[in-house]
Amino acid sequence: MSLKYAVLAALLEGEASGYELSKVFDVSLANFWAATPQQLYRELERLAQDGLIEARVVRQERRPDKRMFTLTEAGRRDLRAFAVTPPRRPTVIRDELLIKIQAMDGADPEATRVLIEEREAWSRGKLARYERVRERLLAGRSEEEYLREADRIGPYLTLMGGIAFEEENLGWCARVLTILKQRAPLG
Repeated sequence: MSLKYAVLAALLEGEASGYELSKVFDVSLANFWAATPQQLYRELERLAQDGLIEARVVRQERRPDKRMFTLTEAGRRDLRAFAVTPPRRPTVIRDELLIKIQAMDGADPEATRVLIEEREAWSRGKLARYERVRERLLAGRSEEEYLREADRIGPYLTLMGGIAFEEENLGWCARVLTILKQRAPLG
């Protein structure tokens, strides 16, 4: 999948500037799709050239003018077609830490423990961010109310996937740390 569809899906929320979209990627889409601001701006240009989004310039007095992007009808059609097409291949894990763990035998066990603790801290931070997004989306409603009443539930469903992923990471980290502690030489 290309960045194209992640950008089009983000614009379902409504008109947004490139800066606003980069914040959406940092918070809402970071649980399943990452993009740098430079990648995002290049993709916005391509999408505009392809007629899938349109841009309008908003004049600002004390700041540079900004461009606001919206989906075109062609962009909505393309996104609808994409949403019902099966993925090309199943998800694969590409994780440098797992390679390091695979190669850990004979390495410094203390260094491995530190790497796992760093991952654990990272996952806790992401989980806390996701929980803040969840609270903002729910806005005082129960999950059942939100899922029954909200205009769009896709962002919440993907957020649930991100939360589950980080909870699984935390469980794995705890298990690995327990095993490393059990294998530590008595000293």
